[in-house]
Amino acid sequence: MASSSFLSSFRYADALSVVGVSLCTAVLCETISWLLIYRTSSYKSLRSSIDKASKKLDSMKEGAFGDPASSKKPGGGGGGGAGRSKKMDRVETSLKESTRDLSLSKFKSGGVVALVLFVVFGMLNSMFEGRAVAKLPFQPVSLVYKMSHRGVPGTDATDCSMAFLYFLCSMSIRTNLQKFLGFAPPRGAAGAGGGLFPLPDPKTN
Repeated sequence: MASSSFLSSFRYADALSVVGVSLCTAVLCETISWLLIYRTSSYKSLRSSIDKASKKLDSMKEGAFGDPASSKKPGGGGGGGAGRSKKMDRVETSLKESTRDLSLSKFKSGGVVALVLFVVFGMLNSMFEGRAVAKLPFQPVSLVYKMSHRGVPGTDATDCSMAFLYFLCSMSIRTNLQKFLGFAPPRGAAGAGGGLFPLPDPKTN
């Protein structure tokens, strides 16, 4: 009875190893990012400007949609609405520029983090090559099956490869770790759409 319990717990050793390595790698990557980016005054300044611009833009939009009559002057002109629209355009432009600069600043640690992830993945791949490390609780669809069963012998669709489990753990653990540590991208950065390759602004066309 004790031997069967031991074997049952040992069966999950590979999966727990991959999860543990993913957690340690996420902590290491965030530590590198903190040393190279998050603690710098330029990053803090950019993050603060994004937060302020985002709040200002939200308040301007709420004022525009909450009180449409205020955008019209008594004489029937639309100068007030045009002025508010220009101010919103300037704030949006400033927000996109700050978001782009924030994305560029992360390039400093991007190469180091990518190197760490590459080395760790190579180490895990050599350790668990050609064997399943976990069991999926469902029958995956064909597209997921090609990823989850890649490099694993046999025809059992519930067998999960190391690469698939490591990918899921890396995405979920690091994202939640960034939120917990307060390193997640600013709320306004996602809505600004001003990444490294922003879409063209139709207002300028």
